[in-house]
Amino acid sequence: MEPKPRYLALDIGDRRIGVAVSDELGLTAQPVLTLERKRGPGGIAREDLRSLARLARRFAVVGIVVGNPVHLSGELSPQAEKTQAFAAALGALAGLPIHLWDERLTTHEAHQILYEAGHARQDHRRVVDQVAATLILQSFLREGSGVRGQGSGIRDQTKMSGMEKKQSRKTN
Repeated sequence: MEPKPRYLALDIGDRRIGVAVSDELGLTAQPVLTLERKRGPGGIAREDLRSLARLARRFAVVGIVVGNPVHLSGELSPQAEKTQAFAAALGALAGLPIHLWDERLTTHEAHQILYEAGHARQDHRRVVDQVAATLILQSFLREGSGVRGQGSGIRDQTKMSGMEKKQSRKTN
């Protein structure tokens, strides 16, 4: 069986970035690590970007899926603006396409999964961002087949209507 393209997924926060990667078959997402963020100008530390670009090379990914934290209404939040700026800088450095993916409620779902698995709430901080990144990537793998092979740049799935998503899947 021919290996499928692999993707890196990020759940970007002000203090930490959760990282997940797809498997070689393109079926599942696995947590990789939680990156403790450094402080940089404009909230973007070059060291963080380089670390993530190295991970992208290590796993030979063809694109990076970034959780886009929009409001429940779908409008951009202040955090979404920061996330999109970081994603654009990472895409430029890594030379890979960035896929912004709706991440509404993924952190809440990640906490719920950890709680149900018996992890104490105070221990969640170490892994919750990885679990959230895994949920984002699993959603992308399940629903995002239409965005593969789109070339470089940023593709924002949170702004596509249901009809656009369906048509995008049909054309690829």
